[in-house]
Amino acid sequence: MKQARGFTLLEVMVATVIMAIAVVGLLNGISGATRNAARVRDADRIAQLAQVKMNDLLVTEKLPRNTTLEGPFDPALAGGLTAGWRARDTEFEKPKWAAPGQYVLDRVQLEVWWMSGQTRRTFNLEGYRKYLLQPGDMPPPGTQ
Repeated sequence: MKQARGFTLLEVMVATVIMAIAVVGLLNGISGATRNAARVRDADRIAQLAQVKMNDLLVTEKLPRNTTLEGPFDPALAGGLTAGWRARDTEFEKPKWAAPGQYVLDRVQLEVWWMSGQTRRTFNLEGYRKYLLQPGDMPPPGTQ
């Protein structure tokens, strides 16, 4: 009798199981990487929108002081995400001798939020700008 060459059915089944385990592991790794890439893409898109909003706030001359402003981002610009912002402009530094018509330093705080599934994610930006003091910005004499 001649010796037959080839694989037995048992060897083929064992090789198939080993390949299936390897493929499942690879697919699991790929799906995790895809989820991470989507999360990073969303955060990057929101960071760009936040930078644009901060730039708008810093150059707005009539930005009200000590008042919270907020609003949503356009979902078309946010890549379909539900997202928004909240900002506040406060006095940061003013010399004791400051008078109307002089510049002082204001801090603009911007909180940006977006929904990632059911989770609300946020981050904060902070910027500084010069502000021209108005007569209504000064406290009455004797109340300092």
